[in-house]
Amino acid sequence: MIYLVTGGSGFIGSHLIERLLRNGHSVINVDNFDDFYAYQIKIKNTLESIDKISDFEFSDKETDIARLADISQSDRYQLYYQDIRDKQGLEKIFKNHKIDMVIHLAALAGVRPSIERPLEYEEVNVRGTMNLWELCREYQIKKFICASSSSVYGNNEKTPFSETDNVDHPISPYAATKKSGEILGHVYHNLYDIDMIQLRFFTVYGPRQRPDLAIHKFTKLISEGQEIPFYGDGNTARDYTYIDDIIDGITKSILYLENHSGVYEIINLGESEVVTLTEMLSTIEKALGISAIKKNLPMQPGDVLKTSADITKAKTLIGYKPDTNFQNGTKKFVEWFLRK
Repeated sequence: MIYLVTGGSGFIGSHLIERLLRNGHSVINVDNFDDFYAYQIKIKNTLESIDKISDFEFSDKETDIARLADISQSDRYQLYYQDIRDKQGLEKIFKNHKIDMVIHLAALAGVRPSIERPLEYEEVNVRGTMNLWELCREYQIKKFICASSSSVYGNNEKTPFSETDNVDHPISPYAATKKSGEILGHVYHNLYDIDMIQLRFFTVYGPRQRPDLAIHKFTKLISEGQEIPFYGDGNTARDYTYIDDIIDGITKSILYLENHSGVYEIINLGESEVVTLTEMLSTIEKALGISAIKKNLPMQPGDVLKTSADITKAKTLIGYKPDTNFQNGTKKFVEWFLRK
């Protein structure tokens, strides 16, 4: 099979590509190496995902990515430095390859930055995604997996969150773009028979996690003896999902799509283990063997109070079975952080 993976040099994408290549498939990686965080991190992710660890000497972004694309190319892997907002650029890729399925992970992520840059989030997360669907329509690609988010649930009062819950009240532009993607995805499924699974990810963590996310940020600051920003009273809670379990959920979704037609499904991928901010911090402190210095701050606009995934549908429909508890997952992350 030939899979086009957008955002394939990011946290989740690089792990997925690593799994797909290991399973004998071919992969086209489309990533724009956005400046949301250092492009050098994505280069390292890419090299790890294709098992080409080397002493990469960095110079400037354009040169480095061109060199990465050159050294990473093989019979089963190709990297394109491409923004999904550029439909003409994307079309060249679709013309040059016979693609069996698109797995769309690329997005502008993060609740707080979306409040500051809502129009850019709409351009990438809505228009960019529609560009991919338009090309799937034009090139008769009938299988599509899309990354949604637990953010669509907002401050849902009912827990755990189920796919059938009303999600008409997002509280951030990021969440609204992900909800829009689910709705527009159904339009393309209905009009053009594109089989589609929308995966609502619940706070993914593990090796290669983005540096702006809480577990990575806390680990770095604590290890350096710096203050950590501690928002609210510590009772906000998240359903943290270890990266290996997320990749298991994506690959099982791929298999489901390949073996079924007439599919449009929204599926939660979580761990069904809710951890408070206080518990998360103490788990990191224990794994590091260092106490944190907290800087207490008020809750931030757009932050949800709690996420909690009902994963009954994932278990029943695709055989999803997460098996990494938060303590073990955090230990694995910290071990990776200390040796990187």
